[in-house]
Amino acid sequence: MEYKKINMPGLLHGGDYNPEQWLDRPDILEEDIRLMKLAHVNNVSLGIFSWAFLEPEEGKYQFDYLEEIINRLYDNGIYTNLATPTGAMPNWMTQKYPEVMQTDENGIQNLPGKRHNFCYTSAVMREKTRKLDLKLSERFGKHPGVILWHISNEYGGNFRDASCHCEECQKAFRKWLKKKYKTLDALNHAWWSAFWSHTYTDWEQIHSPSPRGEDELHGLKLDWKRFVSEQLQDFCREEIRAVKTYSDLPVTTNMMMYFSPLDYDKWAEELDVISWDSYPSWHTKEDEVPIAVWAAFMHNQMRGFQKKPFLMMESTPSLVNWDEENNVKRPGMNYLSSMQAIALGSNSVLYFQWRKSRGSSEKFHGAVVDHDASEKNRVFQEVAWIGKDLEKLSSQILSTCNRAKVAIIMDWENWWALSDAQAISRKFDYTEELLKYYRVFWEKGIEVDIISMDRELLDYQLVVAPTLYLHKKEYIHKVEAYVEAGGIYVTTYWSGVVNETDLCFIGERPHERLLGLSVDEIDVGNEYFPNTFSYKDGVYKAGVLREVVTLQTAKPLGTYLQDYNVNTPAITENAYGKGKAYYVAVQPDLEFLKEFLGDVIEEANVEANLTETLPYGVTVSKRSGKEQKDDVYFLQNFNRHPVKMVLNECYTNLITDEILTGSIILQTYQCIVMQKK
Repeated sequence: MEYKKINMPGLLHGGDYNPEQWLDRPDILEEDIRLMKLAHVNNVSLGIFSWAFLEPEEGKYQFDYLEEIINRLYDNGIYTNLATPTGAMPNWMTQKYPEVMQTDENGIQNLPGKRHNFCYTSAVMREKTRKLDLKLSERFGKHPGVILWHISNEYGGNFRDASCHCEECQKAFRKWLKKKYKTLDALNHAWWSAFWSHTYTDWEQIHSPSPRGEDELHGLKLDWKRFVSEQLQDFCREEIRAVKTYSDLPVTTNMMMYFSPLDYDKWAEELDVISWDSYPSWHTKEDEVPIAVWAAFMHNQMRGFQKKPFLMMESTPSLVNWDEENNVKRPGMNYLSSMQAIALGSNSVLYFQWRKSRGSSEKFHGAVVDHDASEKNRVFQEVAWIGKDLEKLSSQILSTCNRAKVAIIMDWENWWALSDAQAISRKFDYTEELLKYYRVFWEKGIEVDIISMDRELLDYQLVVAPTLYLHKKEYIHKVEAYVEAGGIYVTTYWSGVVNETDLCFIGERPHERLLGLSVDEIDVGNEYFPNTFSYKDGVYKAGVLREVVTLQTAKPLGTYLQDYNVNTPAITENAYGKGKAYYVAVQPDLEFLKEFLGDVIEEANVEANLTETLPYGVTVSKRSGKEQKDDVYFLQNFNRHPVKMVLNECYTNLITDEILTGSIILQTYQCIVMQKK
């Protein structure tokens, strides 16, 4: 796909702006522009929740106020991401057309209110959306101040499973299934519906999963999740088609953190620019490293969708209002977390929100301009500091992007299947497993792409696929070709168990030939049956998941030391063509992964961004330029205290122009942006 580029005025700095809340105060718009200049803001998102203002009555459109605001911003050097306002519906819509509201899994229709409370299949909702989007496109599609279409806002948000179970959606689901399976015989086999004698004999018998009915057929549940993601994606596609009618501006929609209902990897194919909303829970653990790893993983995933820079569309400059405990970012953390995004491929630092609301549910959510409306408070001053530095860095950074030689496989369909497995442990968390493996690379300062099973592997020197329970049909052939050509592949316990319709493989699992072994069984250990395993000269604690494997062509690198599986392989290696495939049969701790993956990284000849030893809590990211001299390094200290490190080479601090070499001190929450001298 040919992606359209944004007309960037520099690294974007700004955020969500909601002037509709202040239309009775024209003085506030003027004050906001003054403050935006002080904060070095060059970009805002407008129109996100504006439907009731843009179309106060059905078919009556009023855009003059919006155009006036866009014009005033543009005259002052501030560009607009213009949103389609489908994130929340006006009350006239739900009153006149109640069928547009979602129906939950129990068959109960929602009442008006909240966000994304619409049926994505509804013909009425789609038509009303299309008409409004067309009008916006016609009016603003060629405005010089508008640089990006912001399609809706956090699709699926608020109602966390994103799905509607109304009769219109049931009909669309059955149509979707007919297209996929063609016959009921094929569907019944794929879903294994003979279990409990639930064979379908008529398409009309099929209903979405519900606690009041069928919710034990895993194939049904998996296909329903696919349908929901694809149907909402189709709604987004129609919005994109509408805004592009009179405009050739690029489009994005803001994705969310670890949002299971929508297969973002497939959504990425529709978008010119990837964007997401980043809200890590800083200061909520013993140290900041686990949260820093969590945020970095998400940034890597967003960049990995298209292997190009993305936008951090939302973040908070201070605090959120929806967590269990809403603590503020400590001094320096907003700067560090913003620079972390830039370091990992973002071309923006954008906030929710510019000015705090006076009322409703987000009146205490963080903002650049607080209720005191002052530019002198700490948060505003730190935002201005970031904006000033982004202006200085733009010329060096905009032409760069991170280039990873390591990929970690994270696949939505695998995630969905694992969540329904009803096996091993209900405490098992797929994302936590991924983060554990990812953290090793983060601590070493190695770039990583997070990709799905559908992506190409040949660009990578090392591919890691933790708990890849579901194997898509062509995936193993792709992996075999990758390893045979010289790639290094690592996979783990509880992988290759089911196919694309969530049926268990019978006989040999698809990856066992590549791995040179067979999996006999998997156990869930506990405190009454402790176990350990060996690797090289070390002994490591076995986690709760422990597989028993039989070797064919593989050789053991470590064995269990206790319990009934004593002396059986826990870690294996198998040569395959020019490459190697490793298998981790036991759920390990981080200590083992650092040792093991350290060896694999060395064998795969993967280079860290810096040759220097990184202290705990310090990492480095590299945005690569066209030439090596253009590479930009981001040295980040996530410790709550200063740390000392030694630089082996000479660097220039791109903010202060200071020369850095030898022993340096990284201050608390400091990020140094530098180039080799």
